Amino acid sequence: MHSVQQEVDERSNLTGTNKFELLLFRLGGDASGDRNELFGINVFKIREIVAMPPITAVAGSQPHMLGVVNLRGQIIQVLDLPAICGCTPKTGLNIMLVTEFARTTQAFAVESVEDIVRLDWGQVLSAESTAVGGMVTSIARLDGANGSRLAQVLDVETILRNMNPTDRPDVDPETIGPNLNLRPGTMILAADDSVVARTLIEKGLEAMGAPFIMTKSGKEAWDKLGQIAAAAEAEGKTVYDKIALVLTDLEMPEMDGFTLTRNIKQTSRYAALPVVIHSSLSGTTNEEHVKTVGADAYVAKFMAEELAATIRKVLAK
Repeated sequence: MHSVQQEVDERSNLTGTNKFELLLFRLGGDASGDRNELFGINVFKIREIVAMPPITAVAGSQPHMLGVVNLRGQIIQVLDLPAICGCTPKTGLNIMLVTEFARTTQAFAVESVEDIVRLDWGQVLSAESTAVGGMVTSIARLDGANGSRLAQVLDVETILRNMNPTDRPDVDPETIGPNLNLRPGTMILAADDSVVARTLIEKGLEAMGAPFIMTKSGKEAWDKLGQIAAAAEAEGKTVYDKIALVLTDLEMPEMDGFTLTRNIKQTSRYAALPVVIHSSLSGTTNEEHVKTVGADAYVAKFMAEELAATIRKVLAK
């Protein structure tokens, strides 16, 4: 039997093996309560799971914000996740998922929690080309490639942005600083599976005056890198004449950012490419793994000024 320490060690090391753990929960079904589908959030985003406490309503709050709770002295907003996703719970909002995401803490009300499953990112496919795109980044095949059980992995970035709109510009050209000084003919290769995150990254790179190629997963970025390297070599050049830096998210279907980074750093023709990891997954464990796989820097989402400063610092080395 595994000891508690073994379990902790295994969970911490998942990021080095293109694996992750998904918390499965249910939000309810349609208006009659039918079609009660499974949803999921990466366990690394979950701080704790608690029975639904009393909630204090907040005057003038956004739609689908239930109010706030006082959790051991911290005031946390609670979002009605079934309502956000168009579901109707049969038994009510019974469980609260407290999440830490992109430097913020918030809670999501759900109907029930089912399980925690350990998956390979290869079991997760992008949902953008399907009807469930939008608030869902990907579909997880829980029983392997040929299994019938599926879970929809929610795009927390999009949900939080929709629920907490801001009057501040996403990118302020006045504060982002001068244009990046890239070698002529080179560009940034970026990877992120969230529609909202990609939009913000694109705005930031445009404000920095940096040409870029945007991809939707680590595998797509890895394949694109191979194509670019082959085309460069056919011209008598190297990949360094085409790509100045790789900017990658961590959580992505098919291949995560840790695996993408490790593949780049362990492949001789790419090894000197700078890699910056740009993620909402924070904490010392993830930052240690960033060092382990050889990334040149880590920056938390999403502050355009910090992203620009980090990219400049890495390129200046």
